[in-house]
Amino acid sequence: MHIQTPLLTLTTSLALSSASKSVLPTPSMGFNNWARFECALNESLFTATADAMVSKGLLAAGYNRLNIDDCWPLHSRASNGSLQWDPEKFPHGLPWLGQYLKDRGFNFGIYSDAGNSTCGGYPGSLGYEEIDAETFKSWGIDYLKLDGCYVDPSTEARYKQIYGHWHQILSAMSEPLIFSESAPAYFSGEDNLTDWYTVMDWVPKYGELARHSDDIATFDDPDAWSSILTNYGYEVLLARHQAAGYFNDPDFLIVDHGNLTLDEKKSHFALWASFGAPLIISAWIPGLEAEEIEYLTNKNLIEVDQDALGLQATLVSQDGTWDVLTRSLANGDRLLTVLNRGAEEGTLNVSMVRAGYADSQGQEFEVKDLWTGDVSTVTDEIEVTVPSHGTKVFIISASEGCESSLVPTGMVFNTKSLHCLTAGSAGAVGWTNCTGADAQVWQVNDGRTVSSLGNTSECLTAVNDEKGSVAMEACKSSTTQKWGYMVTGNIWSLGAKGCLTEGASGSVTLSACGFERNDQVFEMPSGSAGH
Repeated sequence: MHIQTPLLTLTTSLALSSASKSVLPTPSMGFNNWARFECALNESLFTATADAMVSKGLLAAGYNRLNIDDCWPLHSRASNGSLQWDPEKFPHGLPWLGQYLKDRGFNFGIYSDAGNSTCGGYPGSLGYEEIDAETFKSWGIDYLKLDGCYVDPSTEARYKQIYGHWHQILSAMSEPLIFSESAPAYFSGEDNLTDWYTVMDWVPKYGELARHSDDIATFDDPDAWSSILTNYGYEVLLARHQAAGYFNDPDFLIVDHGNLTLDEKKSHFALWASFGAPLIISAWIPGLEAEEIEYLTNKNLIEVDQDALGLQATLVSQDGTWDVLTRSLANGDRLLTVLNRGAEEGTLNVSMVRAGYADSQGQEFEVKDLWTGDVSTVTDEIEVTVPSHGTKVFIISASEGCESSLVPTGMVFNTKSLHCLTAGSAGAVGWTNCTGADAQVWQVNDGRTVSSLGNTSECLTAVNDEKGSVAMEACKSSTTQKWGYMVTGNIWSLGAKGCLTEGASGSVTLSACGFERNDQVFEMPSGSAGH
């Protein structure tokens, strides 16, 4: 099998430093109290949680981190300026708790805030960064979640200054703390996403993971499934930023939420694992049911989440009911994830071409269902039956001697409008609602060309006229059919020297490349297939 190297140039978080990769080579796994308990935290919660994670097999499965969230300190600092834990909540003190966790095989993390106050009204770290970093380190802490409440002025530049200062402090330590940045969440959801995009450009340089959008539903939130889909929807906009050493964080696993069905809980876990996202449980661990422990400790899905290549799954197609995602793994295998958003169980056939295997007709592939462990052999397509709000995940392995090429394949879509690039008739191309049609599934080929499955003999072409026209034309050796992709989300023409743009009424044009403009930021398939 020919494994294609990346076609599109990414000046991106893929250029992460080796230091960042050594701090967090794979996504964090563990526990945080916030979504389940919010400010109702204390020492016994964490000791009981640690003991239950050991007895229930979560520690053995890789969940080796316990992180304290907001509301842990006193409302005033000590005379030397240092933060103080609340002695009523933590009568033995945080150093004692850290040692308790360490003795049982866990790492210890903590929460603070970039501004003057935490979101819960406790002292923030602004102006105390050095002393707080040293205090946390002295308590045995190796992970800092830094929230972003009460930053004034609340501008992108100010957040960059503060989080950049923290990066300098933490990276100068002999053993740097893992740095979880919440800065992007304070800029998501705006009508103009330029600031959000800009923050997402710099967080991979400063830390190892970043919470990019909304808080996941807390325990008393009645619509937890919608919350999961909201954060999932933000995550699929950001795959271009992720690589080993930096991970997009869609927030906690709300395992024991009373308004989720078991299929919805399993979907939550399977989607986060497919993304290579942090797997941080926020639940009452001692009370988890056997069926919840069973899916949380699914070895196949944890191995996917912890895959050394560190890529994030990207959308192949999306039609309102079915979401299909793929991802390349470090050993050259391919991940296929299918989400059923519908109200009924359904069956979908996914072609091997859509899974990323070009010229796959007649070839045999080994397909492993990661929920059941069952392995089957297929040729042209996989038939997938999925319950309502369920998710199926498969690993596809090409047979020995397979001649099929593995080519990045999937949607090209605007991350603001969510419109899909669509090949029409007579060379037309436009931005339209996503329907999952072949005309909206694109192959990104070795020669930097982009063609739809609707007609693979035609390539996306910058016409190079005064109007900046873009069309589908017969594939040929021309720089006007060669494209580059940047971590900023720009898709730029090598021949016509401009960026792909969503124009009025869904028109596709080429115009001067702007800075993180809503009409020029796109997601597209772009990952290495195993190298």
